[in-house]
Amino acid sequence: MQSFDITIVGGGMVGLALAASFAESNLRIAVIEGQTPDESLNDAPDTRVSALSRASENFLKNINAWDGITRRRIAPYHAMEVWEKDSFARLEFKANDLAQSNLGHIVENRVIQLALLERVKELSNVSLFIPNRCATMAIGESEAWLTLDSGDSISSKLVVGADGANSWVRNNQDIPLTHWDYGHSAIVANIRTTEAHQGVARQIFTPQGPIAFLPLSDPHLCSLVWSTDPNRADTLLSCSETTFNQVLTSEFDTRLGLCSVEGERYAFPLKMRYARNFVLERVALVGDAAHTIHPLAGQGVNLGLLDAASLAEEVLALWQKGEDIGLQRNLRAYERWRKAEAAKMIAAMQGFKDLFEGENPAKKLVRGLGMQFIGHLPGMKEEMMKRALGISGKLPRLVQAKSPQL
Repeated sequence: MQSFDITIVGGGMVGLALAASFAESNLRIAVIEGQTPDESLNDAPDTRVSALSRASENFLKNINAWDGITRRRIAPYHAMEVWEKDSFARLEFKANDLAQSNLGHIVENRVIQLALLERVKELSNVSLFIPNRCATMAIGESEAWLTLDSGDSISSKLVVGADGANSWVRNNQDIPLTHWDYGHSAIVANIRTTEAHQGVARQIFTPQGPIAFLPLSDPHLCSLVWSTDPNRADTLLSCSETTFNQVLTSEFDTRLGLCSVEGERYAFPLKMRYARNFVLERVALVGDAAHTIHPLAGQGVNLGLLDAASLAEEVLALWQKGEDIGLQRNLRAYERWRKAEAAKMIAAMQGFKDLFEGENPAKKLVRGLGMQFIGHLPGMKEEMMKRALGISGKLPRLVQAKSPQL
């Protein structure tokens, strides 16, 4: 039986970020992950990417993982264009408007995971169980007991479920979910365009769903996130590349010239999930284990990293006061904090989806007027940009920029 203070189930981006957050503590951390990540990067970027906000960038810098990302592959974007097909509705955001160098970075999920894994391997207080999966978990009065498929046994004061949308920890504890199907699948692929993207993230709202082009380090390559009806998504995956390219170019208003898919196309269903409890006795949930949202604004990973930073802050405060870090009542502050933030984001994404759905002329007029209103009302657009950057609202200390040394 190996004994730890915190056992993190899930060695993806959020789980590893949480582990790295305890680098300067004497907490004993275990990380359990079922798959060993492939450390070799192909010349072509992976299709699964994240748009990291300024808050996420600060967090990754503060836990000393950012250099590992920039050494691999990263693409800053300096502006964002949002418009509706066949409408005057249009918005543009520029980093210069907030005196920022950029609005964020597009990074492959595997790059983020590898940089975090590299950092965590440097920490003497973190033990990695990779590849291992949990077999059983039992909750006691003062600790939880886990057995792994390797036969290892672990005791821990706190078990954190960072194991994704189909969380084993959440299911093991029978934590109920509020959930619904967005009625969309997201097609992801790498797209080469004849015109350079110029470091601008672009999103068009069409009657069938939003299409996002996220700029990569190659000036003519973008990561595609195309949300559409599941049956149509299946058709688009099975059609020829020529047909796919033609449909995509047309639906994207030929904004970057002709589009040409490079590599594989994938699709996954879009579902909203919201755990009834983010904490129980000896158990806490973070990231997709606690909530999943529509990728409309690319905020899913940022929300999960904020969970990790928030939980780390609460746990470290409890530890320094000599409090039990696994008691549900002691973790209530984390739950209230993150449930409120997740609920706001879920409501906002659902509101956007509902607003831009369908071709009703009245709704199109409202959308157009609304975008013009946001674009011209003093302070409105700037506040939206600050929210997207993650530099407003209640923020954990770990995601706040460090003051420059004098």
